[in-house]
Amino acid sequence: MFTGIVEELGEIVAIESAGDSARLTVRGPLVTQDAVHGASIAVNGVCLTVVEVKDGAFTADVIKETLAKSSLGALEPGSRVNLERPVRLQDRLGGHLVQGHVDGVGTILSREPGERWDLVTISLPAELSRYLVGKGSITVDGISLTVVEAGADRFSVALIPTTLALTTLGHKTSGDPVNLEVDVVAKYVERMLGPRAGRQGEPS
Repeated sequence: MFTGIVEELGEIVAIESAGDSARLTVRGPLVTQDAVHGASIAVNGVCLTVVEVKDGAFTADVIKETLAKSSLGALEPGSRVNLERPVRLQDRLGGHLVQGHVDGVGTILSREPGERWDLVTISLPAELSRYLVGKGSITVDGISLTVVEAGADRFSVALIPTTLALTTLGHKTSGDPVNLEVDVVAKYVERMLGPRAGRQGEPS
């Protein structure tokens, strides 16, 4: 489990293709300080398992399913990535509960710069729109963000100076893909409501 608070802006060192999978080598001196074989590290919001740690970098295998359903397949050597280690039980929950399981890929549609912040609009797969509400939480490339406006096929978030300086969203432009994970609490609520979920306005 993660919190969506990015610890480090890492860099893809190498990508080894293996047909229906790939092995990533990622430079991240901070997140590898206590990493061991089998540990988890979120890369742009995707929970990956550490295979090897060496000289401030780690390697992780990415299967076909993950490459197809996340933006990791578009990475190349030199790409910057958001890195976060799993939250510990004694840590503060600075963002929100994040599983590291990508629900879909969105695309940055526009950026509106302010004096010290940017308003970014991102496309949203239609099947995910029911999980978003204004002032609710969403994870974008592993970053816990608050939804400003939620629409049927898009949403907007405001990026503060810290987010712009310390994450990939400070550098991404219109057309760039981003990994999306909706709030897991919303999924559980839908599951508990069962057949009644999604039938808003009908008498109970």
